Amino acid sequence: PQRVREFNRERSEMKRDVRILLLGEPKVGKTSLIMSLVGEEFPQQVPLRAEEITIPADVTPEKVPTHIVDYSGANVVKYVLVFCSYSDLRSGSSMETILPIMNQFSEIETCVECSAKNLKNISELFYYAQKAVLHPTAPLYDPEDKQLKPQCVRALSRIFSISDQDNDHILSDAELNCFQKLCFGNPLAPQALEDVKTVVWKNTSDGVQDNGLTLNGFLFLNTLFIQRGRHETTWTILRKFGYDDTLELTDEYLYPPLRVSVCCTTELNHLGHQFLQKLFDKYDEDKDSALSPAELKNLFSVLPYMPWGPEVYSNVPLSDDNYISQHGYFCQWMLSAYLDVHRCLEHLGHLGYPILMERESQTSAITVTREKALDLEKRQTQRTVFLCKVIGPRGTGKTDFLRAFLQRSTERNERDPGPPTIYAINTVSIANQDKNLIEVDVETEFLKAADAACDVACLMYDVSDPDSFNYCASIYKVRNHHTCTRCFSASSKLAELKQNKHQSPFISISYSSDGHLYVWTMTDKCTCYFFKTAEAKPIDDFENSSTGPKTCKILLFCSPILIVGMNDF
Repeated sequence: PQRVREFNRERSEMKRDVRILLLGEPKVGKTSLIMSLVGEEFPQQVPLRAEEITIPADVTPEKVPTHIVDYSGANVVKYVLVFCSYSDLRSGSSMETILPIMNQFSEIETCVECSAKNLKNISELFYYAQKAVLHPTAPLYDPEDKQLKPQCVRALSRIFSISDQDNDHILSDAELNCFQKLCFGNPLAPQALEDVKTVVWKNTSDGVQDNGLTLNGFLFLNTLFIQRGRHETTWTILRKFGYDDTLELTDEYLYPPLRVSVCCTTELNHLGHQFLQKLFDKYDEDKDSALSPAELKNLFSVLPYMPWGPEVYSNVPLSDDNYISQHGYFCQWMLSAYLDVHRCLEHLGHLGYPILMERESQTSAITVTREKALDLEKRQTQRTVFLCKVIGPRGTGKTDFLRAFLQRSTERNERDPGPPTIYAINTVSIANQDKNLIEVDVETEFLKAADAACDVACLMYDVSDPDSFNYCASIYKVRNHHTCTRCFSASSKLAELKQNKHQSPFISISYSSDGHLYVWTMTDKCTCYFFKTAEAKPIDDFENSSTGPKTCKILLFCSPILIVGMNDF
């Protein structure tokens, strides 16, 4: 990947200037052309070979520095432009001779007849040579078939889909003007807009529909631009949407630099939420606040692959129909931004975030949080995403614990749409603010030092196995001593915990299959709490959930955090 990035960077840097190499047999007029261009007159004395000439960017039509090199015998040619010199000595045109050669070699961009003596087409020659480098025809168009190449069709189809903001498969006048302003700086005048649609309507059977431009109409327009020699129009569009000369999205576009320190985390911010909300609304065709598999596939159709696998249905809350709910949709994006921010940036780039949001890059959708040590020092945090590692041997109920967190039955059935997964993400309301909690299943058999990198550890144990709780206590002691990571223990079975309070100096949880959770502390005294969501009531025993005069809430503190804490209000 590093070598690919270096290659793309070099290719990008090469586009900042153009090198034109004049090749040909001796005495065909190569040097005379250069001297006539520079001196604006035919030279009386012509040297054997001209020195390299540099034309400044401000005097070239494309505003790109151009270097003109007389033949040196050691150069690599990328694009070819044929020019016929000494046209002043011919009475007719040489195009009849040249056309068969152009048809045989697709590398030839165009042919220009010129004369250094009469200064005929001298400036045009070097303009077309510069244009052949900056706006090549070969990647876009097949002159034999007279149609766009497949790679160009794929790129323009993605651009059309991103620009179709209401997903009706038609570019309305408003969407066309938005697209025009985005790519070229100014909207089209109303009459110019009508003229464009008229041209498409006259030349295609399905290019205009409901007074808007269809995908076929959009592709026809770009084909017409190229056929009329206006390659720069199509290239301006492609490069605005992140494409390089090979019609691949550049690394600079997909992977903008984002520095994240080891002790910091990454989250989607309000700009990211705003973009993703528009995207959700666009593809939620039946407006049921959920994305069906077909709608989700359409949403990601502009990507070369499906970024969310079937495990997403086990990661997030779902709708009643087991579709990705709007809440679950945002949860999955939060999970992606937290776990692999660079892949998240890639996905946002494919979806057109920097174009539609008119931002330099998709990094503006991400917030890098400050170091956790500063949060701990100041006893406050702006973070909205926290990580809980659920640690325990197999059979202790970690999977059930994650499913209960998503408000699902602990028993899997045939309606479960996704395979088991190690992640679950949901929101919890803390002081009237929504916080995102990621739970990850960690097997004790694979426990390693990196697993200490979390905000809180949930130590799962089996109430029927006294040794499993002792194992939790041993992990707690190690973690609390070496990492200061807050820990609590949990059991997936509803039963009384008969352990010595000195062996469990932390919070413990039990829950039943109906979603009721039981929380108790084992510090100075044993207090038991019953709750379903964020609110809890103290109870005297597991059978009576209505007693108790006080109300408690789950509190979320800065790292290292106590994910479940009981404070009276």
